[in-house]
Amino acid sequence: MSWYVIYTKPKWEKKVAEQLSTLGVESYCPVVMQVRQWSDRKKKVEIPLFNSYVFVRLDEKERDLVFQVQGVVRYLFWLGKPAVVRDVEIESIQERLRDSLPKQIEVLSHQKGDRIVLKEGVFANQEAIVKSVSKKEYVLELESLGCVLRIRY
Repeated sequence: MSWYVIYTKPKWEKKVAEQLSTLGVESYCPVVMQVRQWSDRKKKVEIPLFNSYVFVRLDEKERDLVFQVQGVVRYLFWLGKPAVVRDVEIESIQERLRDSLPKQIEVLSHQKGDRIVLKEGVFANQEAIVKSVSKKEYVLELESLGCVLRIRY
């Protein structure tokens, strides 16, 4: 059995993973805890680590089974074939999420354009470029992953 990546409707990741589990399909939707601010309160919420993606583990011949679930759009393809994620990569994501504890983040000496190496969390040991620093957040570009990370503190 292999891990595949399915693309979901926006904001449907957790619902799709839950419905797949009900069908007996092994699925994994990595989530992180985040504090969200409303006008009257703050609340901790679980948000998916990867927007619109859920990992499923099944045999090649069972791939059509996921389309029975509402919210599934399609499989993610790479070079004309469904993208396959190795077990070690899934285990690495799970391990990093288990090990990452909420920490106080403070930016003191970094300036726009600095190259830094992240020491902790899900993206530990990744090199990043500081794109902007403000009183409430800073933005990092992770070149190796091709994404931008916004950290609020």
